[in-house]
Amino acid sequence: MIYILAKGNRNNEVLYAAAYFTGAEVFFRMTGGALFYETGKYAVIFFLLVGMFYRGTSLRSIPYWVYLFILVPGILFSAINLNYESNFRTAIIFNLSGPFCLGIAAIYMYYRRVSAEELRRIFLVMLLPIVTTMVYLFLYTPNIRDALNGTESNFQTSGGFGPNQVATILGLGMFILITRLFTIRDRLVNIIDLVILFFMSYRAIVTFSRGGVITAGACAVFFLIFLYVTSNSRNRARLLPKVGIIVFGLMLTWLFTSIQTTGLIDYRYTNRDAAGRLKRDITTGRSDLISSELEAFYEKPLTGIGVGKIKEYRFEQSGTLAATHNEVSRLLSEHGVLGLAALMLLFLTPLFYWFRQRHNPYLIALFIFWFLTINHSSMRLAAPAFIYGLSLLFVLNEKKKPRLHRQSPAQLG
Repeated sequence: MIYILAKGNRNNEVLYAAAYFTGAEVFFRMTGGALFYETGKYAVIFFLLVGMFYRGTSLRSIPYWVYLFILVPGILFSAINLNYESNFRTAIIFNLSGPFCLGIAAIYMYYRRVSAEELRRIFLVMLLPIVTTMVYLFLYTPNIRDALNGTESNFQTSGGFGPNQVATILGLGMFILITRLFTIRDRLVNIIDLVILFFMSYRAIVTFSRGGVITAGACAVFFLIFLYVTSNSRNRARLLPKVGIIVFGLMLTWLFTSIQTTGLIDYRYTNRDAAGRLKRDITTGRSDLISSELEAFYEKPLTGIGVGKIKEYRFEQSGTLAATHNEVSRLLSEHGVLGLAALMLLFLTPLFYWFRQRHNPYLIALFIFWFLTINHSSMRLAAPAFIYGLSLLFVLNEKKKPRLHRQSPAQLG
């Protein structure tokens, strides 16, 4: 806050503050360093609201104001439908902190102009606490072979914390590192980033949580495809050797991980149990959760069942007490038709925006990160909300320095 107040947010300093808390959220949670569980999301919301006070918002962000208002009726139906024993405040805050964080991030960042260099610095500020998380995992988790307990997501190799969240944030770090390898031309920096990438990939893989790793891979592929398509022949020639080095290094990292886990990681990613038997459900129970949420939507398509009610609904229907892992089906079940409208706004607005930002290599990749993350981890972290907002920034084209030509004596004369 001192930094922001001193600068007056003239260069969007609030984005650096919000990026730091986005990257540090899991580390704070796993070490007990957060004031409370949702500190990360509330910090992001708070800093971006401060930014609005200084810089205002674009009139073009109206779709996201509509999105926030769409969430309100679900709170009213929640007050009507929640069981008497339920904590109304906790149910609302836990389920709406993520969507509200996304709305504030989108409102502040929509059409906000930043340079490509500023965006890279924002990524760096977000990356550094993720590196801290990785180092913590190396120092404070047991030997990998001692921690193995089958092919399920492993809490011990995830620092004693939720593997899904750890893998998500490490996957975000992996993606940022890959983008730095292709946007920063500094050999020493590239070597450091490459080494960190391999170490971070190893820690993400051994969580045995696949969502974050697969998401990182998908985002990297979309980012590289965009770079390749929009580059000239000379830059393409530079691109391919780096891709080869990264792929080869990641293959060695996987081989090392496979040896360390005695092949269990191979079973995990091929959907097998510790005995090598193929599992029927590749989604590890998530498909059943989605089915129950869609059933709730079919029952009350107009109003939804109310914010936070889906957990109770699932327990009443099947006796299973489990939180949602999919934000799409949760919005439909708890908000009904208004939830469908909210999803349409979240999907279509960036799509139309892309026509004005076709030169931005990050836009599609960041959007993919948000979409895949909310489908395997809902919005437990601030990361998908903040990353969605970053995809809406108006990234200015980097100015190319004019090439100086030597003049002949005749031209000078």
